[in-house]
Amino acid sequence: MPRQAYVNGRYQPHSDAAVHIEDRGYQFADGVYEVVPVYNGILVDEDLHFDRLDRSLAELQIEEPMSRPALKLVARELMRRNGLSNGFVYMQVTRGVAPRDHKFPKDSRPALVLTTRQMKPHSPQVLAEGLKVITVTDQRWDRCDIKSVSLLPNVLGKQAAAEAGAYEAWQVDGDGMVTEGTSTNAWIVTGDNKVVTRDATHSILNGITRITLLELIKAEGYSLEERSFSVAEAQEAREAFLTSSTSFVLPVTQLDGKPIGNGHPGILTGKLRHHYMDYMQTLRKSA
Repeated sequence: MPRQAYVNGRYQPHSDAAVHIEDRGYQFADGVYEVVPVYNGILVDEDLHFDRLDRSLAELQIEEPMSRPALKLVARELMRRNGLSNGFVYMQVTRGVAPRDHKFPKDSRPALVLTTRQMKPHSPQVLAEGLKVITVTDQRWDRCDIKSVSLLPNVLGKQAAAEAGAYEAWQVDGDGMVTEGTSTNAWIVTGDNKVVTRDATHSILNGITRITLLELIKAEGYSLEERSFSVAEAQEAREAFLTSSTSFVLPVTQLDGKPIGNGHPGILTGKLRHHYMDYMQTLRKSA
């Protein structure tokens, strides 16, 4: 069976899936999205993802396209049709179709799209050598806590990273402090073994993997600080890593061409990745 997508109430071949040219997501980036990881056939932290989707919709005053139980059924049916066991479910909600006008339309219905993608495990080379990261100026709007489909600054940052031979770009605010990556949260481990990541304000997207890892860090008794850190502090850190729904926990060993620590993935980073992978295994056992 060809790959399927779900568009506004219909399952259809992915190659034929389309939305109207006056969909406000297309014309105004007037919409939000979620990426829910799938690990061994299980939707990881799905309720946390749905909670964030609901919050993003509420912040933009977009109605929910369907109830949460119904949306869960759609996601699982699409996984079944596409044979998805490891990868992610992408879901996007826009304000819907209406004649082009900046103000909210009065009679549009939210548009809902779901797709899936298979993903391979991270390569042994990445885990053994770590990732290169560059820094870019954070050019985004002031509500980065909303998971909006308006991602042009993120796209430009990711492209800059690719052109520099790096995996990711960490964005830096006007005070020289790291906010987050273009699609990841940023973390460092200080010389005295404190795990540091920026606190969840409007300046960053509060990643679901970030939320879960914070709980695992606390449960394991590691020292933790939620605060800003500078590029200079990151370059002087003992370790660094990044998190996201598709990266899980991955080591960062180079920042702007300078090695972090000894230039190899850190011991604590490896432990945290192990804790997170164990956590996902427990989800499968309890499903």
